[in-house]
This record gives sequence, C-alpha cells and structure tokens, in this order.
Amino acid sequence: MMTTSNQSLVSQFIILGFPNLGGAEVLFFTLLSIIYIFTLSGNVLVISLICSHRHLHVPLYLFVVILSFLEIWYTGVTVPKMLMNLLNQKMISYVGCLLQIYFFHSLGITETYLLTAMAYDRYMAICNPLRYPSIMTNSCFFQLAACCWVVGFFGPLTQIILLSRLSFCHSNTIEHIFCDFTPLIKLACSDTSLNVTVGFAINSFLFFLAFVCIIMSYLNIMSAVLKIKTAEGRKKAFSTCGAHLTVVLLFFGSVGFMYVRLTNNSSVNYDRVMAVIYSVLTPMCNPIIYSLRNREIRILLRKKFSGLFRGFKSVSQY
Repeated sequence: MMTTSNQSLVSQFIILGFPNLGGAEVLFFTLLSIIYIFTLSGNVLVISLICSHRHLHVPLYLFVVILSFLEIWYTGVTVPKMLMNLLNQKMISYVGCLLQIYFFHSLGITETYLLTAMAYDRYMAICNPLRYPSIMTNSCFFQLAACCWVVGFFGPLTQIILLSRLSFCHSNTIEHIFCDFTPLIKLACSDTSLNVTVGFAINSFLFFLAFVCIIMSYLNIMSAVLKIKTAEGRKKAFSTCGAHLTVVLLFFGSVGFMYVRLTNNSSVNYDRVMAVIYSVLTPMCNPIIYSLRNREIRILLRKKFSGLFRGFKSVSQY
C-alpha cells in the first residue's frame, strides 16, 4: 500500500517468503511447523529439567537455561510469520517490519555474547578450577548475563535508526523470508551507503569481539587440557566444552557469512538459505546438542522418559 505526498512512502511491506515451491506450500508448512514445535518443546524441556534439579543450579547449566529461553523468543520473532506467509498472509506493517528486525537482531546479539560468556565460564572452570567457585559466584553469573542482554538491547539501535530514515518508494515487496536489514536496504530509493558501512562496522565489531574472546578462551582451555597427564582427565575436560563449541560453530558460521560483508549484492536464494540455517535449523539443533553432548542432561532425560514409559506401561496393563 502506498500513500503519496512529496514522495511515495511505503506503509506496508509484502514479504515474498518462499516462492517457487511448486505447490509444496502445505508440505513446507507442515515441516516448518514440526521443526518449530520441536524447537519450542526441546528448549522448554531443557529449561524444566535444569530448573527442577537443584544440583544443576550452577553457572554452566544456568547459562544453558538462558540460551534455551533466548532460542524460544528468537524463533518466535520470525517463524510464526514464516508460517503465516505460507498461508498466503504476506503483509506486514512498516512499524511491524522494523520491530521484527530489531528484536531478531537484539536477541541474536544477546545470544552471541551469551555464548561468549559461556566460553569464559568454561575457561575459568578448566584453567582455574581452585579459584572457580570464588570467581564465578551467583553475582558474577548475573552480571555476565545482564551484560549480554544490555549489549543485545543497544546493539542494533543505530542500524534501526538509520534504516527508519530511508525512503521506500519503488517497491514494497521484500525478497526474503522475513524482514531484515539487507532486503529492506535493497528496496530504499535514497542513498544507503551509510547504512551499509555502519552495518558492516557494527556487525564486524560485535561479531569479531565475541569470536576473538571465544577463540582466546578455547586456546587457553586446550593448553590447560593438554597438560593433563591422563587420557581420561583430558576426555572429561573436553566433554564439558563439546556441546558449547558445537553450538558456537553452527551459530557463528551462519551469522558470519550473512552479516559481516561490505556489499548487499549476494543472491536472494543465498540469503534465504542462510536465513533458514540461522533462524530455524540452528535453534532446532541446540536442545539436541545439549541433550546428547551433556552427560548430566542425558541422564536426566533417560530417567524422565523411563519414568514416562513405565507410567504408560502400568496404565496399559491396568
């Protein structure tokens, strides 16, 4: 919808979504719904397991609780709109589009720095085991978590303000699966060079600062682990980092390829594929990774499902 004044201004956008599905919209809607339900239920299960067992109320697992909580909202910002798009409800208001971009990036930046804080926690636990309880106190944990949220809250503000100052007068069709900086900047009819430069600078700074901190933490961890004389000791030390490192590689890999670039000339299909990876598939994998790679959570899950199975078996016999 367009309203005309001195120049044409877009008041609503059409999200193109997933074109060229060839009549497979219903199948894709079903698959995306299953993934979304699995993501929500998996993260809720992880949260409930950790919160209901007091011996897991330590920074290692409390960070996982916050990560799972983040993933629930992170997917909630985009996936429901993707599902509506597949039902041919493609319209989104201008304000709604900016809000979707803001919350998606705010939660994404928060997750980036939460993963960084988790790397620091593992570094302290492995490299300074004797001092760890006195350093990583509840107060320290809450301060680290709060810092992650603050950075996430302020991180995308400059880009959102610059985006809101652009004029959109040629088209209101977003060739993407949800509202995001790059597809919106491509629609603008005013100069976008400042948006691209500032976006690259902010994204690069936030991304590489977190990435360097994680790399430094793991280099120190590897150095400390290699000094452990027994193979069993080294295996146990590495096992506490395996799940976190896998999540880091998935998240940073997809996000880095998408947002740390100086041009917006990548193909539309490339952007769609990368968006599906970091907004749908990575959040789905996280509860699986933490369930399979974390011994404590594996044991609790096994007990939980064994209890449910015995309950169903007794009911069926009755």
